[in-house]
Amino acid sequence: PQVIQNVIAWVFLQHEDSWLHVPQDFVNSTCVFPFTYGDTLYYNCISLHSDYDWCSLDKQFQGRWRYCTGQDPPRCTFPFLYRENVFHKCTREGYVLNRSWCSLTKNYNQDRKWKQCSPHE
Repeated sequence: PQVIQNVIAWVFLQHEDSWLHVPQDFVNSTCVFPFTYGDTLYYNCISLHSDYDWCSLDKQFQGRWRYCTGQDPPRCTFPFLYRENVFHKCTREGYVLNRSWCSLTKNYNQDRKWKQCSPHE
């Protein structure tokens, strides 16, 4: 991440026929999840119109964004509802590969947004 900050002073992202300049003060800003870009709601970093994953700094994309780092993945939401059960930690229930996972929203049944958990969770 520090290397990227030092090497890249100008970053461009195509959005609706314009190129956006990312000021350096955005580099240390916090990603907002979920965020809306165009007509789509995103729960994690995306690479749309870019070679690298990026995130919005606003709930509704306003042109403020930054590249993602390893510390930006979406966060699990606890507790969350899955089928008829409430989970307060990652679960293996319902995952074919017997790996643990969690919901990115309070109601997996409704939103169907999830991520795989670390093997240590």
